[in-house]
Amino acid sequence: MGRRLFSRMASRRSFNGEFTVKPVKVGICGLGTVGGGTFNVLQRNAEEIARRAGRGIEVAQIAMRSPNPNCQITGTPITADVFEVATNPEIDIVIELIGGYTVARDLVLKAIDNGKHVVTANKALIAVHGNEIFAKAREKGVIVAFEAAVAGGIPVIKAIREGLSANRINWVAGIINGTGNFILTEMREKGRAFPDVLAEAQALGYAEADPTFDVEGIDAAHKLTILASIAFGIPLQFDKAYTEGITQLTTADVNYAEALGYRIKHLGVARSTVNGIELRVHPTLIPADRLIANVNGVMNAVMVNGDAAGSTLFYGAGAGMEPTASSVVADLVDVVRAMTSDPENRVPHLAFQPDSLSAHPILPIEACESAYYLRIQAKDHPGVLAQVASILSERGINIESIMQKEVEEQDGLVPMILLTHRVLEQRMNDAITALEALQDVIGNVVRIRVEQLN
Repeated sequence: MGRRLFSRMASRRSFNGEFTVKPVKVGICGLGTVGGGTFNVLQRNAEEIARRAGRGIEVAQIAMRSPNPNCQITGTPITADVFEVATNPEIDIVIELIGGYTVARDLVLKAIDNGKHVVTANKALIAVHGNEIFAKAREKGVIVAFEAAVAGGIPVIKAIREGLSANRINWVAGIINGTGNFILTEMREKGRAFPDVLAEAQALGYAEADPTFDVEGIDAAHKLTILASIAFGIPLQFDKAYTEGITQLTTADVNYAEALGYRIKHLGVARSTVNGIELRVHPTLIPADRLIANVNGVMNAVMVNGDAAGSTLFYGAGAGMEPTASSVVADLVDVVRAMTSDPENRVPHLAFQPDSLSAHPILPIEACESAYYLRIQAKDHPGVLAQVASILSERGINIESIMQKEVEEQDGLVPMILLTHRVLEQRMNDAITALEALQDVIGNVVRIRVEQLN
């Protein structure tokens, strides 16, 4: 297989007698937003990319359902069958940009079976089927690159996998879904309600017609699963990630958080502890003076804390045609550089050697530790605050601060806002159950986790 791959890339003599290198031929599967951006970047920056890669890169075939009006593809072979690209003997690298779990998985495995390297921007595919795909790639001696699967144009995977390889990573925290961040930014800055901002996000194209993956944290959990694997050297385990969306957040909580010196972000957190790995996505209060708390609109940011480097912040566009294409093409360049190298000496897919991956478990959310913001709606009766404090104290939960607002005219209830110190989630669950059982507490207790990220 190695000799066959090398023969497609072998040197040849030019007319002046000098040796030149045959261009690497790639097939793009999917010519939507990212596929179109990738094609255009490869065409526009062909000379610069060739200088970096050491040889030219030629788009030899495109598989697409419909033309992209932003791309001039005249002269490039076209097919409607993605598997034709995967089996085309002229193709060296397959770029998978069709998305989804099923056809994309079959396409990637077919390409690998045919000895082709793969570049993908498909976070769902890697998070759910990555272990299988990487095992097959190792068996066949090919590379699967996936930088564009996380945080669009931010090269955070490469940074953790290679730039921070000297470090023991303590935690990773990220705003890794631009739609959710846009919604929370609008709620904070303009006092708008969630449904109103969501409708605008859909109109602007930031959110899909079915926004579930974005607003319920599934998209972010896909990305966090990948980040956790390369940070801690564990297998991909998306099914064990805890996800909580932002659909229940109110402008009241956003404003209360601001008054306390915090901002609410839809945060992905992966933390290594003695007992296991925390892997969770949920609304989170972050101190307003942290850089990541000031990442607004559709932008993304990832903080990584290592024992040697300390905390580093990676910021940039988390989606979009050319930012994501930037990462796809960067992966393509890396693959071209490495494709003739010994497979045993390449950078491992998940940063650690495959036989050195850790079995450190993913913790259930009940075993994770966090500080908490609680909002309690209570009747305006004497002694309620004392009852609340007693319930928390009995469960070893220390209160950091309390803010009690005026009686709300419409229902005669008093909003009580508390910040607690760090405690196991299970203890907080028990406390909330007891609080909601109090006769003077009305409705559900609102609970939002708090991270200092210092």
